[in-house]
Amino acid sequence: MNKVMAGYHMLMILSQVDGDFDKSEGKVIVDYLKDSFPFRVNLDGEMEILSALATEDYFLHFNNAMNDFYEDSNKKERLDFLNFAVKLVKADNKITPEENKYLKELFFAWESEYE
Repeated sequence: MNKVMAGYHMLMILSQVDGDFDKSEGKVIVDYLKDSFPFRVNLDGEMEILSALATEDYFLHFNNAMNDFYEDSNKKERLDFLNFAVKLVKADNKITPEENKYLKELFFAWESEYE
């Protein structure tokens, strides 16, 4: 995946791991796409991939997307993405343990750059 699609996959998984997709989380994802794409993009194929994922496969897919994003991005892009991820999990005014687990995975994977 390119970095934008990898970011989209990570945000979509983050929005689902607590079992409750809130419209405020959807707004953060739309903002991410607007910020990342200078043109309208068709996400049907990406939605098919994500909707076919079993819940128990979320973490592995999230890690794969995280690695794809890392390989295709620079430090500033990763920091910007981390800000979107934090906004997303805070959007519904509660951070669940599962959301926290995924956020920690991102921060721990990329933390050496932000020390």
